[in-house]
Amino acid sequence: MTLRMRTAPDSPATVEDYQNIKTSRLVIFWHNRLLISAELHRRFSAPRRMNGLVSASKDGSWLAAFFIMLGIGAIRGSSSRRGGQAILECSHCLHNGEDLAITPDGPRGPCYGFKSGPALLAQKTGVPVVLVSSRYHKAKRLGSWDGFYLPAPFSRVDLNFEIVEASALAGMSPESAGEFLREKLLSRTDDTGFDKNPASKKNSGV
Repeated sequence: MTLRMRTAPDSPATVEDYQNIKTSRLVIFWHNRLLISAELHRRFSAPRRMNGLVSASKDGSWLAAFFIMLGIGAIRGSSSRRGGQAILECSHCLHNGEDLAITPDGPRGPCYGFKSGPALLAQKTGVPVVLVSSRYHKAKRLGSWDGFYLPAPFSRVDLNFEIVEASALAGMSPESAGEFLREKLLSRTDDTGFDKNPASKKNSGV
């Protein structure tokens, strides 16, 4: 709650553009920036209903409980477990006017990989995709598979938004659409000042 969030100067869209979307939104961000997702919702989306796709693993239970405590719904599933049912539940919540947040490289990577499920959901439901990345001006980066970011209290976070209409994905295969979205999200991702090797134990803040 102490983080100072603002729209990045080079962001194609603003916080206001994100807030002004009247339909359901499919929000996509990298797994290593997961920590601020709940605060992003609290500041800029509430009281709209938000759901998060969370791994069906035992570890995912902790994240699901955290989301539910904050008023965010949890849909359990991943590409390796309960995937088909999760896609159906995600489609249902988007058709019902609710928002959905997904980390396309979670829960096990590779870092900045992009599974085709989020693109398939956008194509099937017709909802706009909101790509969100963030640059931390002061943070620690863990030695996990994704180089998870822990922003320092009272530090600044620049939010970078790009809104992609579902029509932009028309005619593509889910795999091609996923790669299209991946390239766009990568172009919004700035790891300047941090070790770019997520597995390195030497990652630290600047």
